[in-house]
Amino acid sequence: MIRRIVQVPGFITILHERDMEYRQIFTDGRPLPSDPNPSWNGFSSGKWEGDTLVVQTVGFRDDLWADYNGSPLTDAAKITERFRRLNYGNMEVEVTVEDLKAYTKPWTVTLHQSIVLDTDVLEYVCLENEKDVTHMVGK
Repeated sequence: MIRRIVQVPGFITILHERDMEYRQIFTDGRPLPSDPNPSWNGFSSGKWEGDTLVVQTVGFRDDLWADYNGSPLTDAAKITERFRRLNYGNMEVEVTVEDLKAYTKPWTVTLHQSIVLDTDVLEYVCLENEKDVTHMVGK
């Protein structure tokens, strides 16, 4: 769930409750870097095409997952997202992953997200009251 989207001249910041995460998307026309510093969220540059925000991202770390199923994402990945607000509280995000080190061809998925505006970003603690963590023993 996206909790807050903040747009100021030159960039957009997306705040998520999960893991208290944020993401910055530059909207000032700057190009994607040719040799970005690898990071968890990469380097994002976006522009508006009508009512759709089109964002391209590069510069990911080489050991990430593209989703919770463990689909790999490498440092060669380029992700294109198309954010479109359907109505108050609902957003559609079309995500295309191009990563020739992990996949033979690009693939696309469409996500339906809730956007909860005018609320507080709450602390998210995923292991609070966890009952099974003592049984999860690593190798």
